[in-house]
Amino acid sequence: MTTITRTDELALFCEAAKAAPYVTVDTEFLRERTYWSKLCLIQLALPPAGQSGAGQAVLVDPMAESLSLEPLYDLFRHKGTVKVFHAARQDLEIFHHDAGIFPEPLFDTQVAAMVCGFGEQVGYETLVRKIARANLDKSSRFTDWSRRPLSDAQAAYALADVTHLRQIYEFLSAELVKTGRESWLAEELAVLTDPETYITRPEEAWKKVRTRTNSPRFLAILRELARFREAYAQERDIPRSRVFKDDAMIELASTKPLTESDLARSRLLLREARKGEIANGILAAVKAGIETRDLPQPRSEEPGRPGNAALSDLLRVLLKAKADAAGVAPKLIASASDLDAIATGERDVPALQGWRAEVFGRDALRLASGEIALSAQGGAVKVIQAR
Repeated sequence: MTTITRTDELALFCEAAKAAPYVTVDTEFLRERTYWSKLCLIQLALPPAGQSGAGQAVLVDPMAESLSLEPLYDLFRHKGTVKVFHAARQDLEIFHHDAGIFPEPLFDTQVAAMVCGFGEQVGYETLVRKIARANLDKSSRFTDWSRRPLSDAQAAYALADVTHLRQIYEFLSAELVKTGRESWLAEELAVLTDPETYITRPEEAWKKVRTRTNSPRFLAILRELARFREAYAQERDIPRSRVFKDDAMIELASTKPLTESDLARSRLLLREARKGEIANGILAAVKAGIETRDLPQPRSEEPGRPGNAALSDLLRVLLKAKADAAGVAPKLIASASDLDAIATGERDVPALQGWRAEVFGRDALRLASGEIALSAQGGAVKVIQAR
């Protein structure tokens, strides 16, 4: 097994990769103690060579002092070689944050597998078993990848994430051509390579906090607390939970503490957060939430939102029928919140755009407007004209 620790070694491999139709890529990283992922290892593999089926596969150590990743980034910019990942989102976030770059062109085997009917968010191990007819040794799954040296077992585990990926890519790529769904994949990958996908703005962080409370004032305080936490965590590169956890934030939005003595009565707030910078930030956020006139409205996915429950149920039946016919997971086409939004009259919904509109969205709108109806025929759901 080759481990690259010098820039010239990486440049040599990347030049070879530029002559190949594709290169498979994976990363190992840590994020438990930081806000931003810490890149610890990169795995790369070229296509199998000849009848032996063996292609060059290497480990790249980004923690080595004598290594610059610029040759890799140059490969990422090279459009003649497809960069193949599995479940690429976290990998892409690392490269975007560290270097402001996305690999181009990109192929994500998890997304492709969903498009090809392997179910929702199918795991790499499942694809290895079903397509490559192999089993993975997962004994090194919980490795601390920042520690050196890596053992032979750790290195073998890491390389397996790119060697089997070659066969998976070739199979799925052919399936997409056979089914004519290349454009479906392109739409999904456009989201993965949009910088907006990886930006968490402090003022919008509250939208990711799950709460059952719809009170606009409560949500205003929650918004200010989440804004403070996100900005504080980003600036110091620490996990959000090190500032305060979601349950503590919901408690604070409910109890509305105004002094440090009020904070001391919190059941869920970490001890370190009851004084100093974090305490001051919490109190300022609560005060801002209490005083603001800019009150947020309840979010669409929250319980109690008025809507057409019967139409939502009909849309779920239609979605299941359309997903079965297309051979894809229903959640890939539309989420429950998408269906509820359509039932309440919203039209700026992912399920009504692109390939999803062709498979489901157009008939969903026709069902909502009463142009079509659903009928059970021979155990299957059929779409019939209503007028």
